[in-house]
Amino acid sequence: MVFDVWAAFLLNWQSPLSPMKRPPNLLWIVTTQWRAQACGYAGDPNARTPHLDALAVESVNYAQAVTPHPFGPFARAALLTGVLSPENGVRDYFDPLPVEARTIAHELRARGYATAFFGKWHLWKRDPAVPLVGEAHAQIVVPPEARGGFEFWEGFESGFLLNDPWLHGSHLPKPEKYSGYQSDIVCARAAQWMMENKNPKSKIENPSPWFCVVSLEAPHPPYGAPAAGVVARDPREIILPPNVPRGGDAEVQTRRELAGYHAHLEATDRAVGRLVAGASRADTVVVFTSVHGDMHGAHGLFRKGWPHEESVRVPLLVRTPDEAPRRDEAAISLVDLPELMLAKIEGRPAKIANECARLSMPSVVALPHQCDRVWRGVRTPKRKLVLNDDGSPWLFYDLARDPLEMNNLAGDPACAPEIAQLTAQCSGPQRSGE
Repeated sequence: MVFDVWAAFLLNWQSPLSPMKRPPNLLWIVTTQWRAQACGYAGDPNARTPHLDALAVESVNYAQAVTPHPFGPFARAALLTGVLSPENGVRDYFDPLPVEARTIAHELRARGYATAFFGKWHLWKRDPAVPLVGEAHAQIVVPPEARGGFEFWEGFESGFLLNDPWLHGSHLPKPEKYSGYQSDIVCARAAQWMMENKNPKSKIENPSPWFCVVSLEAPHPPYGAPAAGVVARDPREIILPPNVPRGGDAEVQTRRELAGYHAHLEATDRAVGRLVAGASRADTVVVFTSVHGDMHGAHGLFRKGWPHEESVRVPLLVRTPDEAPRRDEAAISLVDLPELMLAKIEGRPAKIANECARLSMPSVVALPHQCDRVWRGVRTPKRKLVLNDDGSPWLFYDLARDPLEMNNLAGDPACAPEIAQLTAQCSGPQRSGE
């Protein structure tokens, strides 16, 4: 059934359109744990991502993009509201996004957009005593008032079921199980909505523009889960960067995890490729990104929450009908996306301070392998400063000379003036566009 939907989507969507006479459609594809380095176009020798590589050729590649908070709920809240955590109401891993929070969906509905959300929400109430992986969290019902202002909503709270997901929402009052790979199913359901909102039989010359968020759990663990027929490679074939320690348990775990991780990258790249292929270049802005990355053994660490590049750097591709492809080295964060989109539909420059991007973890997430402290910091295209909760320097890296962060300069007296300057930038406006 999934592939019948894809066939109909591509058949009905690809007819040429006249130049834009109304604001563009907006398609956001948001993955989980897809670090910026893990793409073919980014130079990863292990990555098999032909569809994203093709999208990158057509897009503005924000090569310095970061997540403001390298953990799912914090990052999703910032992404949707344009306000950093905890000011947006999400301080703890189990905090729901306040129902009164204003999101980009509210802003676009006020501008006449039809809005839809598909897939992983991870911003509602969850029971900390229930296992995070499994059907209990996958079947949590998110009430309409807690769906971020989206008119149409179809998804699941969490559960990390990369196969056979449970969906509920606008047309599904109770969770229903769907057989297949999660990325395929969620992308196909979104494609169907997009096709219906194109409404090719309508006599209206310019129907309302739409905004659609497609939120995928992949390539989040469990990395050993089946990946839509993509066979994981032999861990011995995985090429590791120099900042992964060799000869011990960290290397063994890294190789094993990356073998499964890249299988899910490849499977999800394929699903994303089908979705993007059906989005008209003439009238649709396409965004591809991820809420955070994964350490995957760098510096002997795993998972996210850490301030290192593998955890905070994310892919950010933006294909716009009237903007030439390029590589953009400006500092940008996912918290800037709402402002970036509003600027595009209003035909004005985005009000984004490009000198630095702010990073933080507002609380410790007490799960295995995650970061062990609260921290905050700033990242420029050439430097990164990370402070402990008490304001003392923890990490300082010269990213231009040391992109793998092998030499911590936080204690170097020669760096003290620059550290002081960047420390002052760790506190400032919380909202993009101010």
